[in-house]
Amino acid sequence: MRIAIVDDEPLARRRLCDLLAALPHCTVCGEAGTGQEALTLSVDAQAEVVLLDIHMPGMDGLETARHLARLAAPPAVIFTTAYDEHALAAFDAGAIDYLLKPVRAERLQAALLRASQWTRAQAARLAQAAPRARSHFSALVAGSLRLVPVAAVRYLHADGGYVTVNHAGGELLIEDALRALEEEFSQTFLRIHRHTLVAVAQVEQLSRDRLGNTSITLRGVTTPLPVSRRLVGEVKRRLRQGTPSGQVPVPGL
Repeated sequence: MRIAIVDDEPLARRRLCDLLAALPHCTVCGEAGTGQEALTLSVDAQAEVVLLDIHMPGMDGLETARHLARLAAPPAVIFTTAYDEHALAAFDAGAIDYLLKPVRAERLQAALLRASQWTRAQAARLAQAAPRARSHFSALVAGSLRLVPVAAVRYLHADGGYVTVNHAGGELLIEDALRALEEEFSQTFLRIHRHTLVAVAQVEQLSRDRLGNTSITLRGVTTPLPVSRRLVGEVKRRLRQGTPSGQVPVPGL
């Protein structure tokens, strides 16, 4: 069994390595200290199991697990944590098991036995778990997992079963439903059309032409995006909320 160890604390990783060294049929295929490193490691090392710390700076373990579940061959995830209160979140996220630190050898062995029965159905559940909004979008591109920071996204557009993530570096196709994305990122994105969500922070201008059609101009996007007539009022209200006192207001409001 190929096992990746992910924890921002080197001593915690070393303890897990020592415990695994005493177990038969277990090979540590690599270590990582962050969520982003864990995703690269899991692909490159073809990890079958990931021992994943929940509480890490930046991308935490719960979000990392959601991205891992999107891989073509998703590894089984066993969360590790020093906090009892994270246990419920771990199981809600669809994890195989969770281990409280300091990890005991018998609990680790039992968790690995359960991991050997990991199924794609469990991985699918893990991919959809949403304890809170993600910090990144992810998708498989040419066999590799590609990440896009939510903060870099300009808009999301649904078409033909996919959602195009337009961001500062280009575009990424993801399989999430637009309505689910609207719910997950309700504080960040604003629906302007039944097919389109825009990042409130990226809005430069709201315009109306001679025919009464409304459109939004976003930073870095040359073509204005149409606003549905029925959503104009809500769009204006949200944009006013997103323009705190002291900032330059969005033209057109």
